[in-house]
Amino acid sequence: MIYNTRGIILHCIKYSETSVIAKAYTELFGIQSYMINGVRAKKSKNKPGLLQPLTMLNMTVYRKAGGGIQRIKSLSSIPQKIASSAGISNSTISLFIAEVLYKTIKEEEPNKDLFEFLMSSLEKLKEDHIPANFHLFFLLQLSKYLGFYPSHGEKDSVNFFDKREGVFSGSMPEHPDYIASPDSENLSLLLQSDFSGLGTFRLSSQARVELLEHIVSYYEHHIPGMGKIKSHRVLATVFN
Repeated sequence: MIYNTRGIILHCIKYSETSVIAKAYTELFGIQSYMINGVRAKKSKNKPGLLQPLTMLNMTVYRKAGGGIQRIKSLSSIPQKIASSAGISNSTISLFIAEVLYKTIKEEEPNKDLFEFLMSSLEKLKEDHIPANFHLFFLLQLSKYLGFYPSHGEKDSVNFFDKREGVFSGSMPEHPDYIASPDSENLSLLLQSDFSGLGTFRLSSQARVELLEHIVSYYEHHIPGMGKIKSHRVLATVFN
């Protein structure tokens, strides 16, 4: 059968001289892998630029029972705002988010709330100036949909954050997987923020790098087989 769905490209690999296999998060089917023939040929209707990570697409796809690699009939980009002055930080954050999504979203099940969250977040990445803590905020919000959103800490008990349990505590956990103050306090404050308030949430470059390392580590604790995120090292360099 043939379906129309929106999708977000997460990753592509070369399959032959002219074809690729693209992994996309789709509105109707969740994570799917698609064979796209001839996309690298000179006369292809589907240009390679449409398959860059985090490209948002309108897709017409064939759907066969039993899963596996599916096929695409046609695709086109979803019209969106183009930032007039987006710099290297926007591009680096985009690469980081693409890697995170590729390594964390595994379910071949539709999740409309997650899909709409991703679409909204990617639209914000097209703005001319995005908050310096956008990537931290994004990771925490994404964890809601992945099932391990941290608990909010009380004001007098945020000295430590237990990465294994996802909770704040006034006392040190009896294992090494925790975040200590002041990083735990910054995490608690960020959890209480919303996107509109990110611009006023101040962190030093060093504090931002440390918190990013901790949140990535938190993800690794809660997603079996996620593997190591690599692009956050580049992100840390950019924000330093």
